[in-house]
Amino acid sequence: MKQAHRGSILHFLGDPDSADNQCYEYFSDGLMIIEDGLVRGLYDAAQGIKTLESDVPVIEHLDSLIMPGFVDCHIHFPQTEVIAAYGEQLLEWLNKYTFPAEGKFKDKTHAKTMAEQFLNELLRAGTTTALVFGTVHKQSVDAFFEACEKRNLRMIAGKVMMDRNAPEHLTDDPESSYSDSKYLIEKWHNRGRLNYAVTPRFAPTSSQEQLQKAGQLLSEYPDVYMQTHLSENRDEIAWVKKLFPESESYLDTYDHAGLLGRRSVFAHCIHLDDKEWHRMAESQSGIAFCPTSNLFLGSGLFNLNRAVKEKINVGLGTDVGGGTSFSMLQTLNEAYKVLQMRGDTLSILKMFYLATLGGAETLDLSDKIGNFEIGKEADFIVLDKTCTPLIKMRLEKCSDILEELFVLGILGDDRAVKQTWSAGQKVHDRDQIN
Repeated sequence: MKQAHRGSILHFLGDPDSADNQCYEYFSDGLMIIEDGLVRGLYDAAQGIKTLESDVPVIEHLDSLIMPGFVDCHIHFPQTEVIAAYGEQLLEWLNKYTFPAEGKFKDKTHAKTMAEQFLNELLRAGTTTALVFGTVHKQSVDAFFEACEKRNLRMIAGKVMMDRNAPEHLTDDPESSYSDSKYLIEKWHNRGRLNYAVTPRFAPTSSQEQLQKAGQLLSEYPDVYMQTHLSENRDEIAWVKKLFPESESYLDTYDHAGLLGRRSVFAHCIHLDDKEWHRMAESQSGIAFCPTSNLFLGSGLFNLNRAVKEKINVGLGTDVGGGTSFSMLQTLNEAYKVLQMRGDTLSILKMFYLATLGGAETLDLSDKIGNFEIGKEADFIVLDKTCTPLIKMRLEKCSDILEELFVLGILGDDRAVKQTWSAGQKVHDRDQIN
């Protein structure tokens, strides 16, 4: 079925740090045509209305801004129930809060309940695509993908591989992690809009043998993803050095196992050395910048400008539950502050690029999502410019769309997300929630 959406429309055509003045396109009064879940046209409304068939419904979005759905490059769905857990740094936080919560996912009924709640929160925040950690239990991934499939969402997820330095009930072994992951790849990868990510938690919880098994999966299934953590915390880095004395660096532990590549995404990357930066760029690996968790856990300040200089793809990650919000708007708020603390700047355009097309580029999905180019999947959000009295007042003082974007990125949260659409179907409506 064909439909049209009318309102202010903004999307990105390229990276503001590398593109010309045409890095974005904005229509103060635009019209987007959608058919069969795909973008079929994007026009100035006055022009588009003239060419539209009389029987095509036009959905009006007054006082709103239509943008591509947000892309979250790093998040843990089993940690939903430990978000805002008080007061630890990374390693202590894992043992005190995360591992006990993840143990519950052995029960698929619990996993299904949490998957639904997790997706509700994501969509309420305007996130239409995410790179997601499950638990060590393959049923956690089954439950997640089943919930995604019902809503026709574009999502990537994987079963955690973890064979040491964790509670016994949360560990697997190299062979079972390989066979369970292989089973899930065969079942879910490229099924509809779903993709699989090989998921070693991080080097301290995987033996060299298990990391090699992860690399074997990538060689057998070259179009799957790989996700893990890298150089989040200085104590973590020191631990890796003790566990892998033969490795030149933290990144090297993954590199020796064949885990770097175009569809590999490393979360955090706060404390990389020069060789690691260069190797990340050389391998075309991506980074998930997770400002709210980096601040909450006291991990450090990500060097976005270095990543830009090295031409490394970077997307944003909320990193729930170490991260403190599902909202990409709140994540933009914190990202801006992280760069301020470093003495750097984060431009308005770069903020929203990272949350949309930049995330799609990092996940190697920019041929499918991230903007409104003709033929792309129609994943988009409707941001309400009057969602709070303060935002309404502040936006009335803005002189252009860039000022408006910055206000939404600093003051906005889930209240600003009026609707979320996936493949042309409405999957969240703020005003219709019971």
